[in-house]
Amino acid sequence: MGIQLAVFDIAGTTLHDESNVGLVLQQVIQQQAGVAVSLPEVNEVMGYAKPYAIRYLLQQKQDARYRDAGFVNGLHTLFVQQMSAHYQDGEVREKKGAGMVLQELRRRDIRVALDTGFDRAITNIVLERVGWLNNDLVDTVVTSDEVAFGRPYPYMIYRAMEQLGIKSIQQVAKIGDTLSDLEEGANAGCPCVIGVTTGAYTKEALQAGPHTHLVADLEEILSIHWFI
Repeated sequence: MGIQLAVFDIAGTTLHDESNVGLVLQQVIQQQAGVAVSLPEVNEVMGYAKPYAIRYLLQQKQDARYRDAGFVNGLHTLFVQQMSAHYQDGEVREKKGAGMVLQELRRRDIRVALDTGFDRAITNIVLERVGWLNNDLVDTVVTSDEVAFGRPYPYMIYRAMEQLGIKSIQQVAKIGDTLSDLEEGANAGCPCVIGVTTGAYTKEALQAGPHTHLVADLEEILSIHWFI
C-alpha cells in the first residue's frame, strides 16, 4: 500500500526558521511572566501547541501559574501578537527545494497537507507571505487550535485524513523537524515517519525519537520507496 498523503510541518521543516519561534516564545515568558527560560529549554517544546508549551515551561520552572488557564492564555495571546508581527514584517522563505518537493508529490498523486503548532491566525500570515495560501501546492492545512489536542497527539493528522478522504493511516507519511512531529506520526500509526535534521532539532536529538527515516534535505524524500 503506497503513500497517498504526506503531512508536513511548517516552521523548520518546509519554511526557514532561524530560531525565531523559540526566541519570541522565550521573550514572552521572560518579559511578561518574569520566568527565565533558556533557548535550549524552549527548543524542547518546539512543534507542540503553544499553550501547551507555555504551560510545560512554567511547570518545569515550578511556577504555579501553569495551572492558571487565564494566565497561560494571556501569554499565548502575546505570543501570537508578536509572532504575527514578526511574520508580517520579517523575511519568510521556503527551505531549499520545499516547493518543488510538494509539487512533485502532488504530480505523483500524493496529497499534501501541512500541520503546525501555530494557531490559524499565525499560519495564514505565514502561508500568505510565502505564497502558499490558496494555491495549488497544498491540499489542506490543519492548525493546533482546530483540534482537541495538538502534537504529540495525532489529531491533526486524522483531521487532514478526514478532510482529504484518506481511508487508512497506512497510506499516510509524517514529516517534521521536532520530536513532537515524530511522536505525532508514531502515535497516529503512520508507517513512514521522517525527521528533518536541518530544523529545530539536531540529527542526534531526532535519532532518539520514533522515526523510519532522517533526511537533511527535503529532496531526499522523493527517493524514499514509500513515495515512488
